[in-house]
Amino acid sequence: MQLPPAPRTVLITGAYGLIGNLVYAHLAAQPDRYTAYGMVRRNEASARVEPLELHVIPDERLHYADLTDFAAVQRAVAGMDTVVHMAADPDGRAGWESVLNSNIIGNQHLFEACRLAGVRRVVFASTNQVVFGYRTDEPYRSLLDGQFTPIQHTQPTRPLNYYACSKVFGEALAHMYAFTHGMSCLCLRIGWVTADDRPANAQAGPIWCSQRDIVQIVERCINAPASLRFDIFFGHSNNHPNLVDIQHAREVLGYAPQD
Repeated sequence: MQLPPAPRTVLITGAYGLIGNLVYAHLAAQPDRYTAYGMVRRNEASARVEPLELHVIPDERLHYADLTDFAAVQRAVAGMDTVVHMAADPDGRAGWESVLNSNIIGNQHLFEACRLAGVRRVVFASTNQVVFGYRTDEPYRSLLDGQFTPIQHTQPTRPLNYYACSKVFGEALAHMYAFTHGMSCLCLRIGWVTADDRPANAQAGPIWCSQRDIVQIVERCINAPASLRFDIFFGHSNNHPNLVDIQHAREVLGYAPQD
């Protein structure tokens, strides 16, 4: 009798952040499919998690590591099949030094630690902000439904702040580690996910992603065919209008947004 496959070992960095905790909780609820671990910098929830109830990670599944501490990151990724890299300075408001340490140096530490540990796949949390520069141009500025083609993942990036620039760097690292070191590195340009699970205002509609849609697309990245070496996907819900194209994620990942 053929035994079922062993659960996939998955580490979520930034596991006490809003999206990281949602993903951890979803994977941990499926122990026959995943053995889920979390990596955090400190034992407290991100301010963005409120008012949600934090899914507490048991001590034996929790690693403490600052992304600037390469040895600690190495310990966290050891033995993992897949790493979902959510940890980052979330918006750059703390200034350039924070972005440099967490999102530039920290990203390099994460990818290199994964390479050395033999991690087969990294799902890198990028942001839709890498293309926000297009919003100053027509027809995107008007966002009239049906009168423009959504931004494609193949269009050049147009970041407008240090945070978005750091995510462009992370995408470039993902490409390098995929094609130079043979890893599978998938980049997910995440839309605006909120704790109350609705767009903050009318202007947020074209860039929104629901909690269950972001969890779904992360899981589909985790389970994408091993042959998928590198790709970029927009993590948006089925918005009308939608600033970006989600058809690519539908076709490649089987993503089926519910909201």
